[in-house]
Amino acid sequence: MIKLLLNNQISEQDIKAYQSKVTKINKMIDEKTGPGNDFLGWVDWPVNYDKEELQRIKKDAQYVRDHFEVLVVCGIGGSYLGARAALEALKGLKSDDKLEIIFMGQTFSPNYVSQVLKYLENKNFAINVISKSGTTTETSISFRLLKELLERKIGKEASKKAIYATTDKEKGALKTLCNQEGYATYVLPGNIGGRYSVLTAVGLFPLAAAGIDVEAMLLGAKEAREAYDNDDLDKNICYRYAVTRDFMLHRDKPVEMYVTYEPQMSQISEWLKQLFGESEGKEKKGLFPSSATFSTDLHSLGQFIQDGTPLLFETILNIETPNDDITIPHDDADLDGLNYLEGKNLAFVNQKAFEGTLKAHVEDGHVPCNVISIDKLDAKTLGHLFYFFMRACAMSAYLLDINPFNQPGVEIYKKNMFHLLGKKGY
Repeated sequence: MIKLLLNNQISEQDIKAYQSKVTKINKMIDEKTGPGNDFLGWVDWPVNYDKEELQRIKKDAQYVRDHFEVLVVCGIGGSYLGARAALEALKGLKSDDKLEIIFMGQTFSPNYVSQVLKYLENKNFAINVISKSGTTTETSISFRLLKELLERKIGKEASKKAIYATTDKEKGALKTLCNQEGYATYVLPGNIGGRYSVLTAVGLFPLAAAGIDVEAMLLGAKEAREAYDNDDLDKNICYRYAVTRDFMLHRDKPVEMYVTYEPQMSQISEWLKQLFGESEGKEKKGLFPSSATFSTDLHSLGQFIQDGTPLLFETILNIETPNDDITIPHDDADLDGLNYLEGKNLAFVNQKAFEGTLKAHVEDGHVPCNVISIDKLDAKTLGHLFYFFMRACAMSAYLLDINPFNQPGVEIYKKNMFHLLGKKGY
């Protein structure tokens, strides 16, 4: 389902040198004995997810599709990035689906929040609030505002059928509120962190509401688990990719640039930046994850990538067959000189742009480039891809001898912010 091309940036001998480490770490992942092992629930999730909850998710998602114009997904970080990434990748940037899905709770921006609230004034909307604790500041502020607007529009009782919460199974402020008000709830598993949660109810409810086949996503992840749950570096492309990342970091390539040639894949890059950045950026270690969308960014960053400071390598997500295509027409005047392309599809042009750029960067710019190729992007393939990167991230972080599942640095800004805001205890 996925092909990996390393473009000779690492030799088979160098890959093989990692074998003993990979064998040890793969055992740690399987047996859940490494640092942060309490958050390895995602490893076996594709086979042991709650089947009853999935049926409830599908039923409630269909109710939302049948009764509302808009679903507002209220969350931040892993509580929204995965769902947004999957939604845009599979539905496109100009979806004409009958249910519109918008996002809130991921920013303090007064401009953004007020614009969304004004937009919702005349919309029949439901809310999916996502927070394990129910006290995440950005999300909680937005949810308070959304709930107030909804109750003012349709009343408190009707609002109870329009609010869906994904939170802790037993405790927390949001769970307490749901118990009091009777909101439908789904579980954000305690042993799965936010950035690894896209295949749980965190991602599955909004994606099911969008009409995406979430069972196919889980099936793709299940097949990925079967494919990558081994330590064989001759065959396991997930671990070959992880090893290559570590190799690049120790060869003075501290930046990994995720590249796509599809604008609707840009949020996949944002999800990857959170997954790897928050998992690896500790103890003054880790690659810095960045991203670009070609060919657009070739007209801005292209010069730097080709000839600038040689600090990065690329990981290109290549979709070989697009879901849609369009043919370039003939023009009698041919003032733009494009008639040599008449009758050709944009997919052909996009692919040649990819091939030409890859040749330029590898051969002339000496930029190391991984290429992760898939034939066609659908729900099953995306589920596979999500699992591929999560497993690769765990391996990559453990190769650095750090805990992939905590985020101690994130808490520091919060303490400072709470102090400045006057919160008790700070």
